[in-house]
Amino acid sequence: MASGSLTWLGHAAFRIDSPGGKRIYVDPWLGSPTCPDAEKEPERVELIALTHGHSDHVGETVELAQRFECPVVALVELRGWLSTQGLPEDMSQAPNKGGTVDIDGIAITLTDANHSSSTADGAYAGEAAGLVIELEDGFTLYFAGDTNVFGDMQLIGRIYEPDLAVLPIGDHFTMGPREAAVALELLGLKRCVPSHWGTFPLLRGTPGRLRELAPAGVEIVDVEPGGTVPL
Repeated sequence: MASGSLTWLGHAAFRIDSPGGKRIYVDPWLGSPTCPDAEKEPERVELIALTHGHSDHVGETVELAQRFECPVVALVELRGWLSTQGLPEDMSQAPNKGGTVDIDGIAITLTDANHSSSTADGAYAGEAAGLVIELEDGFTLYFAGDTNVFGDMQLIGRIYEPDLAVLPIGDHFTMGPREAAVALELLGLKRCVPSHWGTFPLLRGTPGRLRELAPAGVEIVDVEPGGTVPL
């Protein structure tokens, strides 16, 4: 089985190319000002996973899911709202925190996150969540979603033992580098890809600052939008 890869699409959008050949999109806001033009029209999508209902994370989910007829995993209230926007209703794709969904060998577990969540039309979208995504070969990624640091990140590290964390560092709407460095300490892992930075002037946190503050031995993988990280 080949190794997977993670591609940053700008802001909080990512594409995972799994070892089994699946293309998984997380928070696919492909219309963001930092998404590369070459990534705005995917050639295929096998699975979409969402952290919460804000428009800069839901992005083009409905259009992509309809075009590629792929599953969309999201917190139960958000997944219910998506079923009013043109997606089929499917409770098997609608877990709550602590619940795990397995779709063709990809396991997605929802964790806690501290953030608000509503849709572009003002609908209640439940709470924000993090995502633990385990790929076919057992490699595990933790997407914190939009959040501040919180003590139970230690439990996420203990229970799921992620190999890599994707943490927001932009500050203002999420934690900045100072809190993200503590999150890395709590999680106890050795690789981090920063997200949710550089999209707008308000998002002033930088990977360089996180690297200065991170625990010794943690690799801060700094990629530009469109850049790919081997898993």
